[in-house]
Amino acid sequence: MIISIASGKGGTGKTTVAVNLALSLEQKIYFLDCDVEEPNAHIFLRPEINEIEPVSIPTPQVDKSKCNFCGRCAQVCAYNAIAVLKDNVLIFPHLCHGCGSCSLLCPQGAIKEADRNIGVIESGYAGKIEFIQGRLNIGEAMATPVIRKLKKRIRNEHLTIIDVPPGTSCPVIEAVKNSDFCILVTEPTPFGLNDLQLAVETLKKLKIPFGVIINRADIGDKKVEEYCQKEKIKILMKIPFDRKIAEFYSKGMPIIEVIPKYKKEFTKLSKNININKVEN
Repeated sequence: MIISIASGKGGTGKTTVAVNLALSLEQKIYFLDCDVEEPNAHIFLRPEINEIEPVSIPTPQVDKSKCNFCGRCAQVCAYNAIAVLKDNVLIFPHLCHGCGSCSLLCPQGAIKEADRNIGVIESGYAGKIEFIQGRLNIGEAMATPVIRKLKKRIRNEHLTIIDVPPGTSCPVIEAVKNSDFCILVTEPTPFGLNDLQLAVETLKKLKIPFGVIINRADIGDKKVEEYCQKEKIKILMKIPFDRKIAEFYSKGMPIIEVIPKYKKEFTKLSKNININKVEN
């Protein structure tokens, strides 16, 4: 079973929920940190990394001795990664999506592709948890290829928990795709409600079952709860605002290590999801 933990916006406590859920379960777990632009689950799980694998995408290289500067490559590039001048071809690697159209359709056969490193996959163990995270190189804009390669590590024999990037953009779609269930973590604020609505619509389009956890539930207003009631979305759990949680979070300590009662709450949460009691 694959459970993804997502949120419409950053800072709602998505990683907090993912980490504490993983630590609460008495079974082997695959934990994937797909928030590759700023992975931070390792701060709390403290895994021992024993393998690093590079991630690359094919990028065009032009043989100017063969090129007649016809401009066909620039015409077929949907991402404006190639510009053809009178006697030169400019390649913008950070715009390239590695689709291969330019090399395939070049009439002169003047374009070949070379791998360009954009990030790494790091893997190891944190106790019973097999930990795998992606890390996008600084300055790179293409998170999706790293997430795609990261998810190839999923094996079906054990529960997989995925820490998803915030928002509803392409990296989020790639991370939640093929999940059996998605937990949406939100907060009771106008921004939290707005971005929760976007995330809900996204999951409905993808036809992925989901439920909501409200973090810092005793601050803000009740509009998130009212929205969930109106849309018949199951509220799986409420986590109150607690200074103690925030203080120890800043030290890299999970909730269940600070307030043990939460281990029962997260264990209960996992059981509800596993037996499919949540319906949308």
